[in-house]
Amino acid sequence: MARMPSAERRRQLTEAAIRAMARDGVARTTTRSIAAEAAVSLSVFHYCFDSKQELIESVITTITDHYVTIVREALKPRETLEETVRAGFQAYWDHVRAHPDEHMLTYELTQYALREPGFEHLARRQYELYGELYTELIERLRQDIDLRLGVPVPALARYLAAMTDGLTLNYLVLGDEEAWTDILDTVTAHIAGLVTAQPADTP
Repeated sequence: MARMPSAERRRQLTEAAIRAMARDGVARTTTRSIAAEAAVSLSVFHYCFDSKQELIESVITTITDHYVTIVREALKPRETLEETVRAGFQAYWDHVRAHPDEHMLTYELTQYALREPGFEHLARRQYELYGELYTELIERLRQDIDLRLGVPVPALARYLAAMTDGLTLNYLVLGDEEAWTDILDTVTAHIAGLVTAQPADTP
């Protein structure tokens, strides 16, 4: 059997860790159980990851990539700015509804990192990553659409991260899918009010 490249093996182990942590909880998931989930030996795990900290950072990044990839694809210029913004939020929301276990895991990872000595920086890195990704999406829209922002990009990015974080947790706790069409429409209208598309002939 051909040897799997190290990067691919890391991805395999990270996805196995996501499944194990979502099922058993972060604190109860061990390196041994992750190796078993991935059907590899424990030595393979230690070859790919130097520590549990490194693994958790990979898990956080990978879960985020799962939905950011979908949002990037959906966030294409449409007839109106509101339709463009709504498409991005809808893509994210569809992922939350389809994979609530992954999104629930992100909150557990935050709490675990904040409470575990030596892991605190991972919680900070997690939320810095959210801000960086929203900044990337905003800048991408600025390239595709001539936008006038009502607030600085860093402030808007952090605001969007905080808002979606709170809305996601609210849904995970309360459910009530029927309410979310109105909620997403409200969010879209609010964000569109902070971001204005310039007319094509604007100098």
